[in-house]
Amino acid sequence: MESKILALKVNELDNVATLFSNDGDLGHSVEIRDQKGASTFLNLKNPIPYGHKIALIKIETGVPIMKYGEEIGVAVKDIEPGEHVHIHNMDSQRGRGDLNTAVEG
Repeated sequence: MESKILALKVNELDNVATLFSNDGDLGHSVEIRDQKGASTFLNLKNPIPYGHKIALIKIETGVPIMKYGEEIGVAVKDIEPGEHVHIHNMDSQRGRGDLNTAVEG
C-alpha cells in the first residue's frame, strides 16, 4: 500500500506548506490541505524532509516567504511550485540586527 504524503497550508496568505511525511521524494505527489478542509495536489521537484516547507506557487526572488500568515523570510532566488523552501533559497528576516537601517542621531 502506498503511503499518503501530506502537507499543511496553515493560513490563506501562505505561499508554502509544511510537509508531514518522511516519504517526500522527487516526483511524488503531495496532498496539500488547508484550514478549511480543502485539498490540492502538487508534485515534488526535489526531496523534502519531514517538517520542511514546500513552495505552493512560484515565488520570485525578493518575494516574502509566507507561513502561518506571517512573513518568515524572503526568496533569494526564484522558487518553483513543488520545490523545497529552506536556507538554500530563502533568507530569514527575523531578529537580524544587520538589517536595522535606523540611524542614531
